[in-house]
Amino acid sequence: MNGIDIKKIAKTPNLVDSKTKGSVWILLNKDIRFFNAVSAATKESFYHELSILINAGVDLKGSLDLLIEEQKKPRNKMMMENIRSSILEGGSLSDALKKENGFSPYEYFSIQIGEETGRLIGVLESLDEYFKKQIKQKRQILGAMMYPIIVTFTSLIAVFFMLNFIVPMFADIFSRTGSELPAITRFIVDSSSLLKKISIPSLIIFILIGAFMYSQHKKNDSRRILSAVVLKLPLFGNMVRKIYLGRFCNSMALLMAAKIPLIRAIQLSKQMVGFYPIEVSLQKIEEGILLGKSLNSTLTQFKIYDSKMIALIKVGEEVNELSAFFEKISKQYNDDVEYQSAMLSSIMEPFIIIFLGLFVGVILIAMYLPLFQIGNGFE
Repeated sequence: MNGIDIKKIAKTPNLVDSKTKGSVWILLNKDIRFFNAVSAATKESFYHELSILINAGVDLKGSLDLLIEEQKKPRNKMMMENIRSSILEGGSLSDALKKENGFSPYEYFSIQIGEETGRLIGVLESLDEYFKKQIKQKRQILGAMMYPIIVTFTSLIAVFFMLNFIVPMFADIFSRTGSELPAITRFIVDSSSLLKKISIPSLIIFILIGAFMYSQHKKNDSRRILSAVVLKLPLFGNMVRKIYLGRFCNSMALLMAAKIPLIRAIQLSKQMVGFYPIEVSLQKIEEGILLGKSLNSTLTQFKIYDSKMIALIKVGEEVNELSAFFEKISKQYNDDVEYQSAMLSSIMEPFIIIFLGLFVGVILIAMYLPLFQIGNGFE
């Protein structure tokens, strides 16, 4: 076993193409964590390498031994050691994952089905593919939005600096002259004074609101309100909807390809989507299917599913190829999200630059206009 080099037989594919190397993507290639004890990148690597090792003839314990040896992060190493200990005590891989914080029911139930049906390698490969697509999608969106976010943040800092430091200097000069200021100058000076008074209290309020929202983010009422607000956002709302619909279709495609029954696939997908409106709808869809209704007819009851998706699922049911159709729909949504995120980035960039230029220009005009009037008074 010591002769096996995991780096040679289980190398994780690079998700970054040659065009993006050396850019902000280096930062985005690091683990992405969203309220999870185990990052999506760690899970993808874990399932990918474990499936290759088992497929190569290494037993489960030996595979985990090799993975543990390769771990550089103490947190990940401890997690895998706990999984190995559970298996040595007589438990299954699915039971071991269930004990670890950070693995969803979708994952350990899928692995349990793989263990029961003898398709463990196929399930591990499916989970690897799922997280690989999820990571790629997140990085595409972050990559497209990174420049507008940086420009916006820089713009806000510049405006804050001018209103808190530059404008007060001019205001002091104007107060000494005693001359009447133009309306635009008075407005900028008053805005600067107000900003200095409310900046610290506003910062405290924002921190408190952020802490409260974080403490409530897992509660159903908060998730329902937040998802409703997000879906109504112009431009962004439709993109968010497609992100989660693509995630749902991708999980269904993988589960159906593993020959998991439709009801069980819906139950498992509900655990993985992570979006309140879809989770609630899947509960009612499951009930409808148990009553003998078709999947496409139950989907029509919910506005979050568009007619094109329902029509394709109907065809998939009729030809008994739901897995293939879910995969096609997932790809369409992922392509749409990639296009929309790039388009939003292209649209936002010039508007942000124009806004910053106009705002700074107005401040400069407002500050220098009284100086011109004072200069004219000496002529």
